[in-house]
Amino acid sequence: MSKSLPEQRYPTVTTERQLKAAAAKLSEQCKVMSLIFKRTGAPPMRNFPPDFSGLAKIVVGQQLSAQSAAAIWSRVEAALLPVTPESMLAKSDVALKDLGLSNGKIRTLKALSHAVLKEELNFQTLNISAEPMIVEQLTAIHGIGPWTADIYILFALARRDAFAPGDLALQLAVQHHFKLERRPTADELEEIAERWRPARAVAARLLWADYAFRRRALQGKAAKPIVTKTYKTLK
Repeated sequence: MSKSLPEQRYPTVTTERQLKAAAAKLSEQCKVMSLIFKRTGAPPMRNFPPDFSGLAKIVVGQQLSAQSAAAIWSRVEAALLPVTPESMLAKSDVALKDLGLSNGKIRTLKALSHAVLKEELNFQTLNISAEPMIVEQLTAIHGIGPWTADIYILFALARRDAFAPGDLALQLAVQHHFKLERRPTADELEEIAERWRPARAVAARLLWADYAFRRRALQGKAAKPIVTKTYKTLK
């Protein structure tokens, strides 16, 4: 399987220089992005391979902290190297569980492996498809939901306007910066993110960087409740 991006029909951000330039431009258009960019600088790239291994890595990281996901993935990668549908299916459920994978993720990874080997999922075709089609194809596989599909589009395909409205960290970051009374739903966050088109992926990376920055800051001092004096209701 090729680990290079196919010829692109959609705008992408694939280098640190492109990401920094796009973040700087976005910060000129949005006060929230400007505040974050000044505080965190250019966000990290975090690119994944646009193939089976990249999607498998995203599945492994579902609902885990970045540290836990990285630790488990390093064991999976070492045990399966190279990470392919064939090497995944060659491992028993017990062996995969010993690497730190849950039963649910094992079922998803094996369902994904079967889909590729049965040619129900073709990455060359998938990677040049429109985003709704990518989401439809990926979510047809057991255990893969919209979040996983969105993250694949954002980090594996590096599309400049991709977004993940179902991501908890993005929802919490937006709630904080827009002083919302409650965490926005995926639909509400998608509506809010319209202001960042056509560079929503850049906005997402900045919001993730800011969320991580604030978490580190809170961990560095005694935990205290954060009191926000003014709230705006969602419309």
